[in-house]
Amino acid sequence: MQRGLLNVTRTFTAVHRGGPAQFSQVRCASLNPFGWMREKFATGAREQESKEELAAAKREAKAEGQLSVFDTVSQQPVEEKRPAISETSAKASKAVSQDVKKSKHKKKEHKYSTAAFKISHRKLNMLGNQISQKPINYAILQMQFSEKRASKRIMNMLATARDHAVRYKNLDLDKLVVAEAWTNKYKYLPKLEPRGRGHYGIRHSPRSKLHVLLKEGKTLEEEKAAERAKKLKRIVSANAVREDKPLRGLPAMWAW
Repeated sequence: MQRGLLNVTRTFTAVHRGGPAQFSQVRCASLNPFGWMREKFATGAREQESKEELAAAKREAKAEGQLSVFDTVSQQPVEEKRPAISETSAKASKAVSQDVKKSKHKKKEHKYSTAAFKISHRKLNMLGNQISQKPINYAILQMQFSEKRASKRIMNMLATARDHAVRYKNLDLDKLVVAEAWTNKYKYLPKLEPRGRGHYGIRHSPRSKLHVLLKEGKTLEEEKAAERAKKLKRIVSANAVREDKPLRGLPAMWAW
């Protein structure tokens, strides 16, 4: 007898009354757990059930009340879907969202400067005063017709700053103004200066940089309109209409 397998053969003899003896052999095998597990969990090709068999199994499970949760959810009525959004409305909403995004990330100013070059900061400051508080295109025009040696370099710097402000900061070109312009000293560039009798000296050439700050301001037309309105407001009629405005710049009381 092998371990784990119990094969027992029993012979039962049944004697029929009034007849010859009859012998019958019954072979009984006890439960083999390993064989049962091998048959139950053996890997093999699983036959795919047909749709009719699946439907019949679901009906039986429903009648017994053992239907799965996924089947009960799938059988619930589906809500009506929202109407599809038209392409025009989708494009309009997308454009509005992009405009809102741009307005959130829009910068208010743009700073730019030249490289350090050989010029005195006093001379460069004169050009900075010439373009300060001027529209960017007007400042470029001033540098284009200026006779100063550094005007061409500043003109190129203003053109680059204008393009960067429009492209990267989303500033309005028509309202772009040079709000501030200032100069900074830079490190001196030492240079040997030969002299007589084997002596030499060190010459320090001054270098400086020009910085500008671009902002959105009033255009030339708006400035002219504001100036004209200010002048018209100051006009006082020559005793044609009685005015309630207070007198200004009067002399002393005794000089009347």
